Amino acid sequence: MSDDTLSNSSVILEAKALTRRFGGLVAVNNISFTVNKYEIFGLIGPNGAGKTTLFNLITGLIPPSSGQLTYQNQEISQLRPHQIAALGIARTFQNIRLFGELSALENVIIARHLHTHSNMFTGVLGVAPAPAEERKSKQKAWELLELVGLQERTEEKARNFAYGDQRRLEIARALALEPQVLLLDEPAAGMNPSEKQQLSEFIRNLRDLFHLTVILIEHHVPLVMGLCDRIAVLDFGQLIALGEPTAVKNNPAVIEAYLGTE
Repeated sequence: MSDDTLSNSSVILEAKALTRRFGGLVAVNNISFTVNKYEIFGLIGPNGAGKTTLFNLITGLIPPSSGQLTYQNQEISQLRPHQIAALGIARTFQNIRLFGELSALENVIIARHLHTHSNMFTGVLGVAPAPAEERKSKQKAWELLELVGLQERTEEKARNFAYGDQRRLEIARALALEPQVLLLDEPAAGMNPSEKQQLSEFIRNLRDLFHLTVILIEHHVPLVMGLCDRIAVLDFGQLIALGEPTAVKNNPAVIEAYLGTE
């Protein structure tokens, strides 16, 4: 990201004293942070630190026990997932959630429904605006599949894709929502070093092409350190560090809890 872009950044997402309890377990404990527009923001920490729970809070899959989430100055803490998606927040999942029996193209088209005005009756009867919107959705879906390198496999069922291709398909489906904030949950899982490098470049390109803010959970520390503008570190549900990669990497609390001394 250029210095000019950074200097013009403003807060797009803010968490204030965000807490989520599951019975006696505090999965996210009084966390506060901001994410700036066009930033690539990393979220790291040991297994069970609360990272995916935080993603679930941001996307409305679960409500906070207390605290507040604000997106572009609008509180979203109690909104449903489809309402948050409609506002411009999309995500992928650690455990891929594609429609396995549908084609790659159909998987992406389904995600376009938030940007169409047709209903069941106009679609069945084939009256305007259904045909025009169907053509637009199909074209947009094809363009996104081309972007992620799957243009030759648009009609294949998603369940037949290799793991890495399913990851790319899931990203294409998230982009079909036309988000302003894209959350990626362990996008490099199962990738070799070369694929991880390609993924870093791909995420940067996505940010620049679509003017996105990207928030990602990732266990591969070198990828996060080389890709992210800022990094937040969670441990046992608490935010123990927040800052630029070099500062986080050298933070004694982070070294002790996560990185180790090697």
